[in-house]
Amino acid sequence: MSRRNNVNMMYAKTEQEIEIMKKAALLVSKTLTEVATFLKPGITTLQIDKLCFEFVQDHKAIPSFLNYHGYPYSVCASVNDVVVHGFPNHQPIKDGDIVSIDMGVILNGWHGDHAYTFIMGDVAPEILQLVKITKESLYKGIEKAIVGNRVGDISFAIQEHTEKKMGYGVVRELVGHGLGRSLHEDPQVPNYGKRGNGPKLKENLVLAIEPMINLGSKDVYTEKDGWTVKTKDGKVSVHFEHDVCVKKDKPLILSDYSIIEAAEKKNINLNTSYYS
Repeated sequence: MSRRNNVNMMYAKTEQEIEIMKKAALLVSKTLTEVATFLKPGITTLQIDKLCFEFVQDHKAIPSFLNYHGYPYSVCASVNDVVVHGFPNHQPIKDGDIVSIDMGVILNGWHGDHAYTFIMGDVAPEILQLVKITKESLYKGIEKAIVGNRVGDISFAIQEHTEKKMGYGVVRELVGHGLGRSLHEDPQVPNYGKRGNGPKLKENLVLAIEPMINLGSKDVYTEKDGWTVKTKDGKVSVHFEHDVCVKKDKPLILSDYSIIEAAEKKNINLNTSYYS
């Protein structure tokens, strides 16, 4: 979930706490794997929300998003031109849609929080490319999550790969964030910025890094529900998010896309041609 937070402290975790957070992150990954298996044209995002709620409860955890500042669902389901925080609804998903599912869990008092964008069937080549580049930019940002770097190094890496290289719109109003016992901790992690700027990264700081990249303009607006963020030009937006622990030589990714991707490739309704 991509909100600017009001916390003013950065909390490094102990190794034991990192292990607990990894379990929470992996539960989110496993839940998104269930979504990858379930997705097909005709189902609704409300059905996805129900699936995720039940899966999380079955694993003795609590959905992080449900009732968070009044948010009424367990997942954010953002389709096509919805950037983030889309309310699950009764509208059937169609061939040609892109669907971002963002969700979090609380397990043993610690949060996991990440997102994945799925492609339903046939979409235009430029949308496939946007999905590919956005996912790449996430890993470009993660590479910079090492001790001694600054938040701006992560931000710049994402912006350079998407906006400067490809001309896509990098959303300014919403950011990644620290993660721990609270869903949103400092530091805020924008997807644009300058190298060498921002707070210095210290070991065992956990970040939710989450590029939100638009096919067209960077400009967005929030609907009357106070949550749903959409692109102003009506073009599609893509969202990926990993939970990442800052380390000295190489970042530690706590979440796991490999199990989501494996399920995605087995689902004949999902387009994975951008992998090749």
